[in-house]
Amino acid sequence: MADTEVITLNAAAYTAGGTARDAVTLPSDFFDGTVNMPVMHQVVKAYLANQRQGTASTKTRGLVTGGNQKPWKQKGTGRARAGSTRSPVFVGGGTVFGPTPRDYAQRLNKKVKVLARKSALNARAREEAVFVIDAFDYDAPKTQRLTGLLESMNVLDKKVLILTDGNKPNVYMSGRNIPNAHVMPFTDASTYHVLWSDVVLIESGAIGQSLAPVAESAEKPAKKTAAKKTTAKKAASKKEA
Repeated sequence: MADTEVITLNAAAYTAGGTARDAVTLPSDFFDGTVNMPVMHQVVKAYLANQRQGTASTKTRGLVTGGNQKPWKQKGTGRARAGSTRSPVFVGGGTVFGPTPRDYAQRLNKKVKVLARKSALNARAREEAVFVIDAFDYDAPKTQRLTGLLESMNVLDKKVLILTDGNKPNVYMSGRNIPNAHVMPFTDASTYHVLWSDVVLIESGAIGQSLAPVAESAEKPAKKTAAKKTTAKKAASKKEA
């Protein structure tokens, strides 16, 4: 169940504009090949349990208002004996063994959570689903820019986890409207978030690597050209009419 073989893992690298660059070796501090399935299951189960509020509550017969008077006499009516209309057999009566407020929290050791997070990252790296981005230098929020990156990597239709080097509001707001993308700092990502994703994009600075700038490849988008041709055809048809 636990693969503890230490191996060296590589990942494809891209610029923030989607230009491919040389692959990089992932640091052994976060990626050493260890994948411990039981620990990941334990941590994810605890994470989901900790999301529960535990506020579900029902009233027993002792908490429901009313029912103090005996509905009918004990004998002589031919009906079953009853002492209160708030008995669970009556409509409007109390609930038997219903939920009451409780705490669902599960606490784990820090080393267990660290091992599970590393195992999740290693599992994605073994699947070649980890990509390194040189730097997310966004001066302002721009969803189109982040969408273009995901399109150039052919991962726009997948669940993408984007991990930045520290808190970057512009990147977060750029990915806020992308349905299957989730942006957060690398240090905030949990085992659940990594396993939720199909693809993980990590900023190079978050894993202690610095990549030299690379010129972006200049490619004209085909969609705009097609849109211009369509507009020209519509204008020509209006003139003929």
